[in-house]
Amino acid sequence: METHTALFHALADPARLRIVEAMKSGECAVGDLVERMDIHQSGVSRHLRILAEAGIVRMRPEGQKRLYSLRKEAFDQLETWVAGYRRHWEARLDRFGAALEHRQATSDNSTKESS
Repeated sequence: METHTALFHALADPARLRIVEAMKSGECAVGDLVERMDIHQSGVSRHLRILAEAGIVRMRPEGQKRLYSLRKEAFDQLETWVAGYRRHWEARLDRFGAALEHRQATSDNSTKESS
């Protein structure tokens, strides 16, 4: 559960979420993110460090540049976590749908018998 908490905590910040959204198109240099985010370089670097500590991004040095990319594994973990809740809600909605169908069928039978 701690992994999920770290992921959600890191993504809860609007600036970090914007950085992640900006990185969906692929690997980005810090300078590219600074231009897109309208945040100072030190702020972008701090957010990237937090995202890296949470396992959401990875850094690859290339000469003087640091290139950041999203880590698929972090999003796989989030998807697995959400899937557990999806199964829970789908099962509940299936039962609710079945109850509605039963009620509708019962109501239709009552209406036919009254006629």
